[in-house]
Amino acid sequence: MRSILLSGCLAAGLAACNGGATKQEQHPAKPVNFGEDVAFLQQHLKNVVVLKHASDSSGIVVTGDYQARVMTSTTGGSQGKSFGWINYDLVASQKFAPHINAFGGEERFWLGPEGGQYALFFPPGKTFDFANWQTPGLIDTAHYTVTALSDTAVTYQQKGTIQNYKGSTFNISINRSIRLLGSSDITARLGFALPDGIKGVAYETDNAVTNSGDSAWQEQNGLLSIWLLGMFKPSDQTAIVAPFQHIADARQHITDDYFGKIPAPNLVVKDSLLLFRADGKSRGKLGLSPLVAKKGAGSIDLQNNILTVLLYEVVPAGRYVNSKWELQKEPFKGDAVNCYNDGPLADGTQMGPFYEVESSSDARALKPGESLTYRQVTMHFEGDQKTLQAMAAQLWQLPLEEVQHFLSGK
Repeated sequence: MRSILLSGCLAAGLAACNGGATKQEQHPAKPVNFGEDVAFLQQHLKNVVVLKHASDSSGIVVTGDYQARVMTSTTGGSQGKSFGWINYDLVASQKFAPHINAFGGEERFWLGPEGGQYALFFPPGKTFDFANWQTPGLIDTAHYTVTALSDTAVTYQQKGTIQNYKGSTFNISINRSIRLLGSSDITARLGFALPDGIKGVAYETDNAVTNSGDSAWQEQNGLLSIWLLGMFKPSDQTAIVAPFQHIADARQHITDDYFGKIPAPNLVVKDSLLLFRADGKSRGKLGLSPLVAKKGAGSIDLQNNILTVLLYEVVPAGRYVNSKWELQKEPFKGDAVNCYNDGPLADGTQMGPFYEVESSSDARALKPGESLTYRQVTMHFEGDQKTLQAMAAQLWQLPLEEVQHFLSGK
């Protein structure tokens, strides 16, 4: 049984919508390896769990202080690259702030919807603007309790109550398990064996929300979805890759103007694949409807030779909550997948830089005692560019030359 690493005092964040942003990068200027990230987290948090395999050098670090969040991972042990973006200033600040505590981390647990008549991030009757926007404490500042622990897996639980914009109250129990995957698991998830010379790390999270109240949830009062968001380190040679269903009106089910229209040099949409620049220099967000989203997305970083793959569930006919900050005509026709590239705000401040790949479950009318479950696998691979090219071709039918052409801006 692996013990929980205890150290320091509880850290919290400073963040607002722009996360306590400054005009400087919030992390150290030099590259930070996995061991340095773990040491930093152990210094500032009370509950840090490191999951490792005895047979290889892969590992991940998780904390219950931040809602069972996977903070970062590596393929190379303590000296290896650290893939998750961590907001060092916020973690070290030891202060809470209004709106949001954006600690970073490459997979955090949230609930949706954010906005709309069933919003969880706005109090009843208030206008949909930043002054009224507040991340619920249950998914922002609550500490989740460890209920099971081994060298390669940890399970957390948290109970609480959450209210939506309509005034509906949800009594819920949250269970979240994180398991570090082995080589055979990776092969099974990918559907092919890893090429020689590739190092990988992969973990699966199993997330469940249970209706712990005494009445059934009803669509007319609002429903909840499980929302998983990952923050990763950008580079000038990184592109998010999101495949989608090749149907006649596919483009109508892809939203690319959440924060203004994403400019053409930063986004290319092909027949069944989109590339979205992830350099952390130009703020933009896109979403894919469950009618077109496929069960996986990821990114390729040609500067650091890293391939990231996320696998998740999509229910094409499911009800997906709409998170737009407005009273909506179709509150259950939201996105299954979202991608975000961070960048400076109008005043020059910036939280990151980072980029995000997000996925959501569908929403269900749960009876008392019923649960909604949602799973996601996150994988990172390192190797030479030729080998990564072969993997990208197998996963997404994506030629490396196409990525290079897109990133060059030609």
